[in-house]
Amino acid sequence: MDPIDDQSAMLRKDGTAFRKVDCNCWNHQKRIQECDTSRVDVQVLSTIPVLFSYWAKDDEGLMLSKFLNNHIAKVVRDEPSRFIGLGTVPLQNPNMAIAEMDRIVNELKFPGIEIGSNVNGKNLSEENFHPIFEHAEKIGCSIFVHPWEMMGQTEMQKYWLPWLIGMPAETSRAICSLIFGGVLEKYPNLKIAFAHGGGAFPFTAGRIDHGFNVRPDLCAADNEVLPSSYLKQFYVDSLVHDENAMNFIIKTMGAERIAMGSDYPFPLGEHHPGKLIESMDLSNVTKQRLLAGTALEWLGLNENEFTRS
Repeated sequence: MDPIDDQSAMLRKDGTAFRKVDCNCWNHQKRIQECDTSRVDVQVLSTIPVLFSYWAKDDEGLMLSKFLNNHIAKVVRDEPSRFIGLGTVPLQNPNMAIAEMDRIVNELKFPGIEIGSNVNGKNLSEENFHPIFEHAEKIGCSIFVHPWEMMGQTEMQKYWLPWLIGMPAETSRAICSLIFGGVLEKYPNLKIAFAHGGGAFPFTAGRIDHGFNVRPDLCAADNEVLPSSYLKQFYVDSLVHDENAMNFIIKTMGAERIAMGSDYPFPLGEHHPGKLIESMDLSNVTKQRLLAGTALEWLGLNENEFTRS
């Protein structure tokens, strides 16, 4: 990061300018001010996906993960009624990832971790990643999957297409690989959530089921369970930006599987978190479930832990 002034910096990737970021990416007091303005009581903090750095050498990836996790832990310690932390782990080395997951849960007291939708081009269903999911289920560590390194992004740089099209497809890739690879079948108690309403998956589940049925030789090679049957086994966030889309995922998955997502503080996020939910013709019980209840359940937390004076 190259500082521009005390309010912003330039994030560089491979020496090239990647994204200008404002101080709300690192200044938690600024975040509190903005949360107060948008009436957000508690915010879950996680690492920006570009910093996952799965490409790094194993030991350097672990060192970076610890640095990022320790920083979030300090913020949470300073403001325990305002923030919850999710850690990051070096998925390029599953043994190191599991060790850091244990530290995140047992020492830093985070309820979960955030991971990318692929690891250096490898699907999350790869056999060597299974121990990570097995351990997360065992210790009750929640997992949030966010798209990154979107497939095909080098071929469609124009019009911001990697973010508009690539991200929803990348999230569906992660969900499908975990289903087809049998991960969700092997670890049914895994508390796993996917960003941006589950990406394209909920809206293409019929197509995916049809393909599964007509070409089981290709799709059912590792798991013979119909893909759509898992729709109520995982969580998604609410960031779909459209009332019809929100109604669809509520009808398809149920409000108990949808947690409010904001993508704060980036442009594709909901600039007033929860505004879409609040504007919809839903019962107060459903709105409360979407705004807080589902997230608390997924993270294994109690609302009373965050009562503010």
